[in-house]
Amino acid sequence: MGQKVNPHGLRVGVIKNWDSRWFAKDEVFGDTLVSDYKLRKYLKEKLQGAGVPKIEIERDANRVKVFIHCAKPGVVIGRGGAEIDKLKLDIAGVLEMPAENVVVNVVEVKNPDLNAQLVAESIALQLEKRTSFRRAMKQAIGRTMRLGAKGIKVTCSGRLGGAEIARVEHYHEGTIPLQTLRADIEYGFWEANTTYGKIGVKVWIYRGEVLSEVNRQAQARDDRRPPRRDNRDRRDNRSGDRRPRDGRRNPNPNGNKTEGGNR
Repeated sequence: MGQKVNPHGLRVGVIKNWDSRWFAKDEVFGDTLVSDYKLRKYLKEKLQGAGVPKIEIERDANRVKVFIHCAKPGVVIGRGGAEIDKLKLDIAGVLEMPAENVVVNVVEVKNPDLNAQLVAESIALQLEKRTSFRRAMKQAIGRTMRLGAKGIKVTCSGRLGGAEIARVEHYHEGTIPLQTLRADIEYGFWEANTTYGKIGVKVWIYRGEVLSEVNRQAQARDDRRPPRRDNRDRRDNRSGDRRPRDGRRNPNPNGNKTEGGNR
């Protein structure tokens, strides 16, 4: 199951939170969901140069909070916050609500090379610039592993290199435990529009396990514990005297038998 489904969707409610956080009645649920979709699509196109991997939306009774995760927050905020004010008005227009009811928060992505969505978009951009797909994939893997990732897998599918027959190429390094729900795995997908057609890029990045506080304390205790000795000097008693059931060793090597006489 873990090999097929989206890793983020499989872990929602376990170690990951929902990207849209609100409650709605049945008669307006569909309209609210479509509104979120349109807002994400609009912001993704408008902030294309800022590197936006994720947009979170929270809704109250009469207020909407938008959390924009981006690699270049300066592009979103602008000089003196001028761009963020314009963006707030644009978001209010998309949502069809007053601007004073919209709150925009910008969250910086510290390491873009550890974000699977940004890595996939970077590879797709290089493919559109006619860079070799093998070179783009291997460079992305090297940058991600140098930043401390536990594992990464990259897949490109389509007419790679202008070939007449489409195929799929995989490259991976490290471990990707897709079946482990407590494993923090980032997943990203993007499409490169080349002259030969579309090329799909998928990226999985494993950043370690997410442990609860109890498990984290237990693991810390195990890390502080001195290592066990592997080559212990144990006595081999297979050919020696045996320990009786009462726990005392028999001083007589012949056991309880006496030489000669009645036995």
